[in-house]
Order: sequence, then C-alpha cells, then structure tokens
Amino acid sequence: MASAPAPPAALSAEQAKVVLAEVIQAFSAPENAVRMDEARDNACNDMGVLKFARLVKSYEAQDPEIASLSGKLKALFLPPMTLPPHGPASGGSVAAS
Repeated sequence: MASAPAPPAALSAEQAKVVLAEVIQAFSAPENAVRMDEARDNACNDMGVLKFARLVKSYEAQDPEIASLSGKLKALFLPPMTLPPHGPASGGSVAAS
C-alpha cells in the first residue's frame, strides 16, 4: 500500500494547512470583496490554483483539519445554491390542468 512519493515542490500537509488558513482569512475580509470576485473569475485558468487544489484534495483524506479548511475555501468560491422563487417544480414537468 505504498503511495507514490510527492513531487519535490509539493507542500507538506502542515504547510497546506497554513496556506489554506491564510487564504480563507484573506478572502473573508470585507475589504477584499472586489478582489475575491476577480479571483473567482480567474481561478479556473490558473495552473497554480489547479495544482494546489489537487494537492489539498490528496491531503483531505489524511487530515480532517485540511478537509475542513478545504470545505470552507470551496464555500467561499462556490456561492450557495438557491432555488428559484417558483420552487423546484419550475421546469414545467408537472402540467396544471
């Protein structure tokens, strides 16, 4: 059950925790709201963000604190889902007669 060695440039689990906590703190600050919107728009195209996300994902199973921090960060990037005012049956699949 040996896992593949991490690439030399990878962060340790401890370093990943620190980075996650700092990013969450920075993104949660009200004065960073506009910059947060820009970050959301640009994150999908940033190779560093994708690599970091994969690394964090690999640590989530090993460390509950990383899993929790990762969940908080995802909540910042992915706004909560809201249902339309008409409710879930607004697709027209239920015909009223």
